[in-house]
Parts: sequence; C-alpha cells; structure tokens
Amino acid sequence: MTVHLVKLCVGAETVADLEAWVKRRVGANARGGLGRVHDHVTRMFPKRRDELLDGGSIYWVIKGVIRVRQKIIGLEPATGTDGVARCAILLDPPLIETAPQPKKAFQGWRYLRGEDAPPDLDGAGDGVAPELRAELAALGLL
Repeated sequence: MTVHLVKLCVGAETVADLEAWVKRRVGANARGGLGRVHDHVTRMFPKRRDELLDGGSIYWVIKGVIRVRQKIIGLEPATGTDGVARCAILLDPPLIETAPQPKKAFQGWRYLRGEDAPPDLDGAGDGVAPELRAELAALGLL
C-alpha cells in the first residue's frame, strides 16, 4: 500500500521559490556526479520505506497549504557534516501541482495515506491563479 510524506517547505513563499531551489540542487547534484536528482536530507529515516517506494511522493506545504508534490525515487542513508546519521530522500525533479489543501504547521514530516492526498491538477485549471487558489484554500473557501 502506497504512503506519502508531507513536509513543510521552510523558506519558500511560492511554488516558484521551491522550483528555484530544486533547480539549484539538481544542478549541484549533477556536477557532483549524483545524477539529475533532487535530494532532501532529513534527520529521521522513514520506517515505512517499502510503502514510500511503492509510488509515494513528498507533498510540499507552502505557507500553510499543500501545493505541489514530487515523486520519491529513493531513500538513502546520509551523514551530515556533524557526523549525525540522516536520510537523503531522492526526488524526481518535476513538481506536480496539486489541488490546494490547508495544513497546519508541524515539525519534521508526517505520513500521508494515499486516500488523504490532494488530487493532482491536470494543468488546464479553472482560470484562478495558483497563488489566489492557495490563499482561498487557506481560508477554507475551496
């Protein structure tokens, strides 16, 4: 059974901010010989590894609203510069826009059941700007 992660996108004000971060990380990883992959390093290693690798994604919360997701393509042990064991979550670089879903602040990451994940937007949209859609969702109006 597939499970996902939800993570706060700290420091990002918009999806464009996250896109810029992903682009920088992918470029640095490609130059470093790691391939064209986005990695996100976290302190804890997910215990539900098999479920995450069975089609799971990381859903990014930007300003209190789940806005986009990235497919998880791997989980690898990593060691921080402080010598502490960590987990590198390897992500497919493209961001997939989702229907906005408000999410209260939390620390770290949380598991998200497949049936609770917001649906992907098909790209056609309804003419409402993504930032306005997110604000309306945060207000509980969508």
